Amino acid sequence: MRYFVELQYDGAAYCGWQRQPDAPTVQQTIEQRLSMLRRVPTEIVGAGRTDTGVNASFYVAHFDSDTPIEDCEQLTYKLNRVLPDDIAIKRIYEVDAAKHARFDARQREYTYFITPYKQPFRRFSAWYFAVDLDVVKMNEAAQRLLRYDDFTSFAKLNSNNKTNICHISHVEWVVEDDLTLRFTIRADRFLRNMVRAIVGTLVDVGRGRYSVEEFEDIIRSRDLSRSSAGAPACGLFLSDVRYE
Repeated sequence: MRYFVELQYDGAAYCGWQRQPDAPTVQQTIEQRLSMLRRVPTEIVGAGRTDTGVNASFYVAHFDSDTPIEDCEQLTYKLNRVLPDDIAIKRIYEVDAAKHARFDARQREYTYFITPYKQPFRRFSAWYFAVDLDVVKMNEAAQRLLRYDDFTSFAKLNSNNKTNICHISHVEWVVEDDLTLRFTIRADRFLRNMVRAIVGTLVDVGRGRYSVEEFEDIIRSRDLSRSSAGAPACGLFLSDVRYE
């Protein structure tokens, strides 16, 4: 039997989602607590990797069990009791045994936050960037992403990607009521460090370093050296994973 787990986490204290030797990760932390509660070694499979310091406001993972779980709500409650405060399990539910948290995901969505003024309580959830940005131009440049599917210019070196092809379906900058900038991007898949590299380059459009046309030329160039430094991990959230 296979069970899906919907969860959230603050990534500040972790070296990303994926299990690593001698480094704290979200996957490893959940596996340890889940195995303890179930009294049997339990591995979990996530919908995808997130890098060090990156957050998830909505994440999906799965695990298998040889015996049925009688009360998923009770397991959710117990798991939340033993997990650290920066990881929260939203719900656990049974799915078809062939359904896969990673391979069956059809779309993923990331959200990035930039605050124009110092906010002590958002230091781990937004990029403090006290420079005026032209959001209109940033939105115009962002829309150019929809014209392309090869994002080599925003792919981290030595990531061993089989392909740098991604199909972006939605991209948008929004100014919230407190003047926080919210960037949303949705695609079938993302390359490692891709969203942070895109945000960093779009911020350079907003501050006047690049024009909209120059941003599009960076995409077409398929040259990582042309893009800007990646935005800090703290402002990035995996915000949705969609399945058929």
